[in-house]
Amino acid sequence: MKIAPSILSADFANLQHEVAQVEQAGAQYLHLDVMDGHFVPNLSFGVPIIKALRPHSKMIFDCHLMVSHPEDYITQLASAGADIIGVHYEATAHIYRLLQLIHKVGCKAEVVLNPGTPLGVLQELYSELDAVLIMTVNPGFGGQKFIPEILDKIERLAHLKKERGLLFEIEVDGGIDDQTIALCHEKGATVAVAGSFIFGGTSPKAQVEVLRKVAGD
Repeated sequence: MKIAPSILSADFANLQHEVAQVEQAGAQYLHLDVMDGHFVPNLSFGVPIIKALRPHSKMIFDCHLMVSHPEDYITQLASAGADIIGVHYEATAHIYRLLQLIHKVGCKAEVVLNPGTPLGVLQELYSELDAVLIMTVNPGFGGQKFIPEILDKIERLAHLKKERGLLFEIEVDGGIDDQTIALCHEKGATVAVAGSFIFGGTSPKAQVEVLRKVAGD
């Protein structure tokens, strides 16, 4: 299982150092939450931070757009060094076109589903998907409690993926710690985003190592 530390919970005064720590610990992804204060009730950071970090890390930059007009960010994110761009199904009326645009600019395309959004909305999108991000909390803030009912959703998506012979990653985000990551892994998740658990302790490096061990990496 791949570990994706979310810098939303990192110390921004020492961001480069903290990113280096999780990379040294073997994290494969770096999760970057872009929030606009409109689609979700919180502001985070934008393209300049991502661009500034890019020369300092070889990790896969997994950019999660929590914004009302995601189409306005795609080209900028690609230019800043994004590898994966995740867009909320709920944020656009033209999700298929948006996924095509992400591929056009050379990035992998990910659809993000809020806790209350059913898997059925993915039905016509599988041909364009490199990843599906299942929110295991309501989006917008770090440090929230994992919603256990979402485990069934993860399991159903993993079953569908296997049944159809699809190859997309199943990513989970929200309330991930050394307990919940094991539950998600068991249900078929392949990538785990963790913020508070990793950056809320004294050693981000040690926390990543704990998650890797629990998830069988």
